[in-house]
Amino acid sequence: MKKIKNISHVGIAEHMKQLKNAEISERVGTAEYAGTAEHFRNEWKYLISTSEKELLELRMKHLLKKDPHASDGGYMIRSLYFDDYWNSAYEEKESGVLMRKKYRIRIYDYSDRSIKLERKKKFGSYIYKESAPLMREEVEKILAGEYEFLLHSPYSLCREFYIECVSNMMRPRTIVDYDRVPWIMDTGTVRITFDCDVRAAVGGYDIFDPTLATLPVLEPGKLVMEVKFTELLPQIIRDLLPPQSAEFTAVSKYVLCYEKTRYLNGFEYWAEN
Repeated sequence: MKKIKNISHVGIAEHMKQLKNAEISERVGTAEYAGTAEHFRNEWKYLISTSEKELLELRMKHLLKKDPHASDGGYMIRSLYFDDYWNSAYEEKESGVLMRKKYRIRIYDYSDRSIKLERKKKFGSYIYKESAPLMREEVEKILAGEYEFLLHSPYSLCREFYIECVSNMMRPRTIVDYDRVPWIMDTGTVRITFDCDVRAAVGGYDIFDPTLATLPVLEPGKLVMEVKFTELLPQIIRDLLPPQSAEFTAVSKYVLCYEKTRYLNGFEYWAEN
């Protein structure tokens, strides 16, 4: 069983939950929660430069292909992240808690054609993502503090999000914007993405407003490269990745943007108006 670190930062109940789930098989990246199997994917992150991206793409184009869903080679992602009264998502990430989760609402290119409520769970370098569709008017209700409709949703994720909003005061924290260039292999079992111009939106939580001002959160010329795969990563792809000397990182775009903008919220940022 894996050793759980940072016990002082979590309660006894959370610690026991971690111990139970520490029996997850690292070989296949799967876990069991409440009697259901959740199939985790591996996620590796690198902080690289623009020049490194260009070199990698020259090598990748012979083995991978651009995601067919990406018109013009990429798309813009905007995510509104939520956190509870205790800022658990942020604090657990900073404390190095092994198992954690985040809620967000995600759109693409400022459009309301595809809106998703997502919950992303992490177990070390493994990830598991759930999603449920939302309508624009439902997002507006959530931002207005009207959560009742979630309780009657046919999607369990929405009903669980309702409980979080009501019992744990889950509220909007920050908007994360970036431009993604996605590459795929083997019909999506291997996915490499370059997230460029990572920035935090300020001035409100209206994710459909393209005029929101933004603040860059990375050094100029830096971007986040993510490698996601199920089970094993082909050796030919491993050979493409940045060498050991590269900046393999646990960077969180949410944490970067939250830290960039939390001063705007004042002390009682969680309080309702």
